[in-house]
Amino acid sequence: MFKIKEKKERSLGARLFIKPERCNSPKCVMIRRPTRPGVHGKRRRTVSEFGGQLQEKQKIRFTYGIGERQMANIFQEAAKNTGVTGEVVIQLLERRLDNVVTRLGFAPSRSVARQIVGHGHIVVNGRRTTVPSYRVHPNDIITIRPESRNHSAFKDLQERLKQYEAPVWLRFDPDKLEGQVVGLPKDFEMSFDVGLVVDYYSK
Repeated sequence: MFKIKEKKERSLGARLFIKPERCNSPKCVMIRRPTRPGVHGKRRRTVSEFGGQLQEKQKIRFTYGIGERQMANIFQEAAKNTGVTGEVVIQLLERRLDNVVTRLGFAPSRSVARQIVGHGHIVVNGRRTTVPSYRVHPNDIITIRPESRNHSAFKDLQERLKQYEAPVWLRFDPDKLEGQVVGLPKDFEMSFDVGLVVDYYSK
């Protein structure tokens, strides 16, 4: 599965951090094989305005692991908001539970986080939540289900997370393996231009 998605990174020419631990090392596919996949991967090609917008849309989709319908719904919701559409879109994506589980360090990637959430290992405000797209809110408490802490997915997790720093909009307690949403997402690094995608959905 990861190899297939790494091909998408090569095709789009950007690090999407589908496998974060590899993307931050010399093993990153964009370092080892920076050309597009296929026999014509080394050829240069001119991308149209629409093609550029489509590429940025695909980068967001593959980064957060969401489908076309989910993407369209998020942009429609953001467009109705009074804030800057692009910023609202990123906030909505970042507030997905599978993303928050990844940001807290409970999972090495969003795809693994989706499995962890779907299998019922995550608790939000004392209730087990199995929907990866569940949207967290400020003051929400996210923890690992007590019965799941000995699961192989969390082996040595407490020790590994002692030096981990969560994003500024999340607070993390490594001793309790507990995270809290302290505000709306901000100060995030993006490997895509969300403004181009706003233009894509505005047509």
